[in-house]
Amino acid sequence: MSESQTRTLAFVMDPIDSVSIDEDTTFCLMLEAQNRGHEVLYVDPADLSVSEGRTLARVTPVTLRREHGNHVEKGATRTVVLDEEVDVAFQRVDPPVDSAYITATQLLELCKRTLILNEPRSILAFNEKIWTIRYAELMPETIITRHASDLREFQAKMGGRIIVKPLDGKGGEGIFQLLDGDPNIGSILEQATAFDSKWAMGQQFVPEVSEGDKRILLLEGEVLGAVLRVPPAGNVRANLHVGGKAVRTAISEADQRIVARVGPDLRDAGLFLVGIDVIGGKLTEINVTSPTGMQEIDRLDDAKLETTVLERLEEKLRERG
Repeated sequence: MSESQTRTLAFVMDPIDSVSIDEDTTFCLMLEAQNRGHEVLYVDPADLSVSEGRTLARVTPVTLRREHGNHVEKGATRTVVLDEEVDVAFQRVDPPVDSAYITATQLLELCKRTLILNEPRSILAFNEKIWTIRYAELMPETIITRHASDLREFQAKMGGRIIVKPLDGKGGEGIFQLLDGDPNIGSILEQATAFDSKWAMGQQFVPEVSEGDKRILLLEGEVLGAVLRVPPAGNVRANLHVGGKAVRTAISEADQRIVARVGPDLRDAGLFLVGIDVIGGKLTEINVTSPTGMQEIDRLDDAKLETTVLERLEEKLRERG
């Protein structure tokens, strides 16, 4: 890469020392950026600030290697004005989308020149699970409520079996299957709704989950790659973080219909890299904060999705001048 093409990329993310180098999508993107000659900066979201109307960040240059126990070498930390010294900032902090996450994203939104991915306004405007309701016709039947009694009624309507999820969870955390007759239902719903003080999602149970939950990565609204996450025996959660197995998969006609419906909206909203989840041909989630699955797809398909992502990013920067 010529000197004129070298860019500075900042990654606002969870602690870099503890990332899984074999699974983490952010690490994969950072390593590819480094290999393409870009300067790669690590930013703890707590190190964002504003002074004189400008967003600042304490950044640490990093050199990465795919070596367990020795995957990162840190340079000298310095403070930069993002709009003056950083071309792209990736907001890749994992949920929950709590007050700290929202504040960090709002600070990034103040940037005028730096390209922020994904678009902060879109991340802030729509909760990942609530956004999915825009496409209710593509989903299993779904309810969002703070009231345990509503979830009980929904469970009865759905034949006694539903899935209950927190609106701000990640990686399968806090997901429960409710079965008619389970003596723990009351306790589960108390926890899920925090005694009727917190919204939760109830979703019709899709039996095809035993065959797998498909993660489809979209780059500017178009299919980048996909992986099927198959749950372990006796579990309805297929997330890789809770024991799901990554299996090679293909894009079905039902998947294509979902992407055709959802993709253009994601692109128009400035959501550069998104992960949608599909079970049995039904859309269940749209993940816009820090979608994962890239490294698993790379291994299964003998691909390098991160190369496609960085090539498109470089193209976007050229278009911006």
